[in-house]
Amino acid sequence: MTKTPTGRFAFIFRLVATLSLAFVVSSFAQQTARVIREIKHDVSAPLAELDRLTPAQPHRFSPRVLKILPTSPAVSEREFSEPDIALQATALPPVAANLGLNMDGLGQGQYGFLLDFTPPDTNGAVGDTQYVQWVNGEFAVFDKTAGTLLAGPTEGNALWAGFGGGCEANNDGDPIVQFDKIAQRWVLTQFSFTTLPYTQCVAVSTTSDATGTYNRYAFSFGDTDFADYPKLGVWPDAYYMSFNLFQDGSNFIGADACALDRNAMLAGNTATMVCFQEPSTVASLLPSDMDGTIPPAAGEPAFFMNFGANTIQLWAFHVDFTTPPNSTFTGPTILPVASFTARCLRSCVVQPGTTQKLDALGDRPMYRLAYRQFPSGVESLTFNHSISTGIRWYEVRNPNGAPTLYQQGTFGPDTNTRWMASMAMDQAGDMALGYSISSKSIYPSVYITGRVASDPLGAMEGEQVIVSGSGSQTGGQNRWGDYSSMSVDPVDDCTFWYTQEYMQSTGSFNWNTRIASLIFPNCGTGGAGGSPTATVSPATLAFAKTPIGQTTALTITVTNNGNATLNVSNVAIIGAFAIQSNTCGAPVLAGSNCAITVGFTPTVKGAFTGVLQLTDNAPNNPQKVSLTGTAVSLALSPSALSFGSEPVGQSTPPQTLTISNVSAATVNLTGITIATTPHDYTISNNACGGSLAAGTSCSLNVSFNPTKKGARNGTLNIANNGGSTASATLSGTGQ
Repeated sequence: MTKTPTGRFAFIFRLVATLSLAFVVSSFAQQTARVIREIKHDVSAPLAELDRLTPAQPHRFSPRVLKILPTSPAVSEREFSEPDIALQATALPPVAANLGLNMDGLGQGQYGFLLDFTPPDTNGAVGDTQYVQWVNGEFAVFDKTAGTLLAGPTEGNALWAGFGGGCEANNDGDPIVQFDKIAQRWVLTQFSFTTLPYTQCVAVSTTSDATGTYNRYAFSFGDTDFADYPKLGVWPDAYYMSFNLFQDGSNFIGADACALDRNAMLAGNTATMVCFQEPSTVASLLPSDMDGTIPPAAGEPAFFMNFGANTIQLWAFHVDFTTPPNSTFTGPTILPVASFTARCLRSCVVQPGTTQKLDALGDRPMYRLAYRQFPSGVESLTFNHSISTGIRWYEVRNPNGAPTLYQQGTFGPDTNTRWMASMAMDQAGDMALGYSISSKSIYPSVYITGRVASDPLGAMEGEQVIVSGSGSQTGGQNRWGDYSSMSVDPVDDCTFWYTQEYMQSTGSFNWNTRIASLIFPNCGTGGAGGSPTATVSPATLAFAKTPIGQTTALTITVTNNGNATLNVSNVAIIGAFAIQSNTCGAPVLAGSNCAITVGFTPTVKGAFTGVLQLTDNAPNNPQKVSLTGTAVSLALSPSALSFGSEPVGQSTPPQTLTISNVSAATVNLTGITIATTPHDYTISNNACGGSLAAGTSCSLNVSFNPTKKGARNGTLNIANNGGSTASATLSGTGQ
């Protein structure tokens, strides 16, 4: 059922939005920083070797159900008792994003995956060339272009094979995989709780290849403090994590906000965590996770957010690993939002053909807290959570100044339940929101919606199915994945990648997952991020005369004179030329440039023309560079003779010039002359006759005998029928 707008609700929404901007309340509290030192660190073998070293995990006859620990007393879900003024009333056209890859990830019957856990806690991240998905129990590496499996499925604890302790022994889950876009490294983490001490295991790849080696770490919270529900965000000065801390494994004592020494972990050095323990009134924080190519200002704190009663709350974390007591965790800044009732924590999502209901985890915000800065300097944070009327989502701007609720909305176009969402924003200000959907008539399925920057604030476009489920989860299993993951491709900063679970058939312990990519067609051509402009210099590459089989190289510079990131998607050459090097494969920030070097290596004599064409997201796309070159049959060695200084009237010792026919045919030599200053140079011992057979050489000598003082430069020309006159430069100074 499509809801229709009313003037009263529209007015109330505008009023509350105004009040939300005007009455931002801040209360700041400073806790004492706690330093947690690593148990151990090392460097792993490549992933294939780690796989080989890890014994096959025994398949449990009764797979494990991973529990979720509540941070407050459980309450039954209740209907929202007052109008949700953020509920989107106007239906927009279907979401404009185009689907790319849409394939099954790890799950029952896929890639040899061994399903040992429920729920999957589906998450993944996209890198330069790969997509890594990690669900409870195992992870896999895929080629992001073709979708082919490159490595795995790999047991989670295989990453710590040979490491020792709980990280190696236990495969306990709650995994997160991230791609550090700044350093082009993978970050993978899961906890260990089966044996004491409670441990967080973190692995940072040594290259951008997820199948390579890793710097491995273990951090312990001790034998009494269990850090549940870990979430990770990448920031320039640290890897920031949040945990729900439970004393003795059951008594919730509050969220723990931690910073891991990113620089040390990238280098494989000894690392620490700096943490701030919050009171039990603070739970399930999300750390800011940077998208895009523009980092926050140097020294800018990371941000943490959650929601409260009709509010969202913001903290700022500044870490000092050198002097940890100088670290600060301040907040919260409280932003009022449209009233809502959180969806249930447990057992409230209905399914077809069963009385079994699924968990919604409506008590906590959903991963990630996506951060982006635009070329204009605007900073944005986005996140969502599930409420009784749909998925509530927010965009907060200026988090490091006077934080402002820029927009909010509830996406719930009908009575079907939507939950477990993840959202992000591309460089153009477009948003993508992926989620699960279920009802009495719809099996749990995976959907997406989204918006472009020009859409009305607070509104999402019509939803689109990623994959339709064909079964319900039964067998007394109410657990559904605790989170899903929407990430943004670091190469084009436009393509979204989403992963979430669904059911292919009714049953228990038989879930599947989906991986899909999508892109808005306007990304990179305008919108909130502005527009790039590509300028190519020079506009023509004219190659010097080049002997057959030899190479002459020239370089063009591509400059982005616009105010948004330039993404060069393809560089093509037409003609007898080739690309030797290309630094334009990575995004080119506004005001920056990249270079492409072109080589000319002729195989036959003659004049050649060609075109270098760049395909990108600039409005003046494509850009073209004209290429010209002439191939000759004769190669001179050396191509320049320098005689230095010589008194007028005297002569230097002769220097030898070798003439080689590099073609496959005889070349006729029709004249050897000196131009410019012919009386200052003398040719002697000319062993070259009237022709030069294919593949042969001859030589002659040249002496410098200046007739005047000063620079007396000349050119030795060898006329021939091998394509063009061959020339060598002559230089000398008369004294």
